[in-house]
Amino acid sequence: MSDLETKPSDTTAAGAQVNPVDNKFTERISHILGDLGKNGIFIALILVVVLFSILTNGILLRPQNISNLIVQNGYILVLAIGMVMVIIAGHIDLSVGSVAAFVGAVSGVFAVQWGLPWWLSIILSLLVGALVGVWQGFWIAFVGIPAFIVTLAGMLIFRGLALVVLGNANIGSFPAEYRALGNGFLTDVFGEFELDPLTLGIAALAIVALVVQQFRTRRGRQSYGQEVEPFAWFIAKLVLVAVAIGLFAFALASYKGIPVTLIVLAVLVLIYGVVMNRSTFGRHVYAIGGNLHAAELSGIKTRNVTFWLFVNMGFLAALAGLIFTARLNLAGPKAGDGFELEAISAAFIGGAAVQGGVGTIGGAIIGGLIIGVLNNGMSIMGIGIEWQQAVKGLVLLLAVAFDVYNKRRSGGR
Repeated sequence: MSDLETKPSDTTAAGAQVNPVDNKFTERISHILGDLGKNGIFIALILVVVLFSILTNGILLRPQNISNLIVQNGYILVLAIGMVMVIIAGHIDLSVGSVAAFVGAVSGVFAVQWGLPWWLSIILSLLVGALVGVWQGFWIAFVGIPAFIVTLAGMLIFRGLALVVLGNANIGSFPAEYRALGNGFLTDVFGEFELDPLTLGIAALAIVALVVQQFRTRRGRQSYGQEVEPFAWFIAKLVLVAVAIGLFAFALASYKGIPVTLIVLAVLVLIYGVVMNRSTFGRHVYAIGGNLHAAELSGIKTRNVTFWLFVNMGFLAALAGLIFTARLNLAGPKAGDGFELEAISAAFIGGAAVQGGVGTIGGAIIGGLIIGVLNNGMSIMGIGIEWQQAVKGLVLLLAVAFDVYNKRRSGGR
């Protein structure tokens, strides 16, 4: 048997030799490009940060501004977590802004007018938000009214109830412990230092945990014979993320330390990340959004899943309302205006599919951060609110257009 017959993989149809090294190099480049495509939203966040850092002469990346960026957008990020879950299941919630305003007003009555302990006021307010979710989830899951209609009605109902509770007046001021939810910091726990050691220590632990988790995931994929990215690219990504975490922690440690809002967000991201990626409930949410009828035929109790999704959304809307009220130290009639649009935008910019079935908690958080950087950067530059709205609308349109383009391209293949 000739060499041509024994080694067909090393020849072309014309008999020319194919270099295996070139093939391996091409595969690695293709893998890296594909990986960049999957992490496009993270790259977009970096580009937006770099752009506004240049346009604001570095003001955007000052420690105080970075800390304020988290505190000022905490309520949107909380809403984005719940909203992306609702969108993954193929629904939408237009009432979250009104629910946040209503719960903020109710918490004002509890904490200020009735004089209840701050912790009891927060617990009761979260319970009210969950009950709002029970109300809306019942109509959507068990009566069968589309979520768009139910939550549109809810947007009107709970905005009106918020005004009734407030009596068209503001309620304030709140106890200091309550205000810490929106304005508090973990600082000087170990004494006064130029750089807060607690913040730096937590960042170091986060980097170690990330590295360990990524190596375990890589080894797990290799043990099952799955394809993994080139080792050099794997290490490069870890280094970049570790550097980003370190710089972020350094900025917080240089100012006041870790905001309480950031702690709340971190806990929520960890919990809901596990729920959506490792629990039966999360798999059912993705299945319902991917194909409702197939999910029903496979035995998934779609009504129960939908019901609990909206109970959860009511709870998170209440938490967002508490954070916003605590930050302002005021429950007012204008609270919650536009919250639903910001949360929906964060979910779609973060990669959620319009048709449902696609989206991640991390993507929604990054989408919310992009909106926050846009708001913050344009405000520093002195751009009017009218142009800020136009820019955010354009970013949302482009994000959804990119999603539609990817769907058509993959369908064509």
